[in-house]
Amino acid sequence: MTQVKSTSYPKEKISILLLENISDAAVAEFTSAGYSVRKLTGALSEADLINEIKDVHLLGIRSKTQVTAKVLEAAKKLQAIGCFCIGTNQVDLKSATAHGVAVFNAPYSNTRSVAELVIGLSIILIRRIVDKNAAAHKGVWMKEATGSYELRGKTLGIVGYGNIGSQVSVLAEGMGMNVIYYDAETKLPLGNAVQQKTLEELFKQADIISLHVPSTRITANMINKETLSYVKKGAIFINYARGEVVDLDALKDALVSGQLSGAAIDVFPVEPEKNGAAFSTPLQQLPNVILTPHIGGSTEEAQHNIGLDVSSKMLNYLEKGASFGSHTVPAISVPPIENTHRILHVHENVPGVLSAINTALSEKKINILGQYLKTNDQIGYVVLDIDRQLSQEALTLLKDVNHTIKARLLY
Repeated sequence: MTQVKSTSYPKEKISILLLENISDAAVAEFTSAGYSVRKLTGALSEADLINEIKDVHLLGIRSKTQVTAKVLEAAKKLQAIGCFCIGTNQVDLKSATAHGVAVFNAPYSNTRSVAELVIGLSIILIRRIVDKNAAAHKGVWMKEATGSYELRGKTLGIVGYGNIGSQVSVLAEGMGMNVIYYDAETKLPLGNAVQQKTLEELFKQADIISLHVPSTRITANMINKETLSYVKKGAIFINYARGEVVDLDALKDALVSGQLSGAAIDVFPVEPEKNGAAFSTPLQQLPNVILTPHIGGSTEEAQHNIGLDVSSKMLNYLEKGASFGSHTVPAISVPPIENTHRILHVHENVPGVLSAINTALSEKKINILGQYLKTNDQIGYVVLDIDRQLSQEALTLLKDVNHTIKARLLY
């Protein structure tokens, strides 16, 4: 069987830039595939990123680097962005789509890390370990059972029954808890969990509330003075999801009044850009409150898995044209066809482009041995397998088709 060459370009000319101290697992994936990688430990400002990205083909970031429309306009060679984290909020997805840049992330790779920590925090808070720990550090002995409880038999209310929320559900049942959940969509429960029709229903029953929702216009400040008024008195509140979801002043009032007996917060509406920077929140100095610096998914295992997941998606797109997992380029994944060259074509999603492609090639008697098209609201993505002898001519023709955004010869 003929061995299909993975790429038509010299790998040493491909520029890969990884920011924010991305896991060495990702670096190993790229280097083992024959590429060199430049890795920086911190995030870059918009101006610095514009200066750095001009010749970059693959960019890897985490949550702090903002890839704006101005950055993407300067990224003339950029093929893909890898968000080595759960979300993609830090990337202007509309602009990335318009420029034909694939954006990948790792939505499931740190699920276990967050779920385990939520259970651990639940134990610490319901036993009031925070207060006892603080007292011990001050030389005060607080050996008492008052206000300390077991998780067994308590009700956990999960807001957002997605990948993380559902895994928290499973772990909680293993601890002997009753689990209820609220989600905007109807979700099939795992174990014995019971879906609630409203947030109010859940808040009135739950001894511990844990948030697992994304940051959207709908979820912004969904936890506020009104919704917190529904909470069962003495409940515990945990937010290891997104900072914009909670009104922190209202949460402080609920803690000070005793409506809530404790809280653990990992995410905030405004967060420092680098380690060691000053940080302030209304929740500081409150008893039985745990504050952590957005580390819910930050374990060695999670970062390793994220590194493998995102780098493999980026390599599949770079070398095979496979776009599954992309938030911008429509999903296509097709096997190579022997004795052909593959061309990737990204274009504006307007009527007639595919017809123009086929006309341009047929007029030059260029045979198409395979063709695959997928579209979204903004763009279309075509994978073409072309006769080898005429692939360079075909590439030139496709670049001249009206509404073309990008075209490249893959192999």
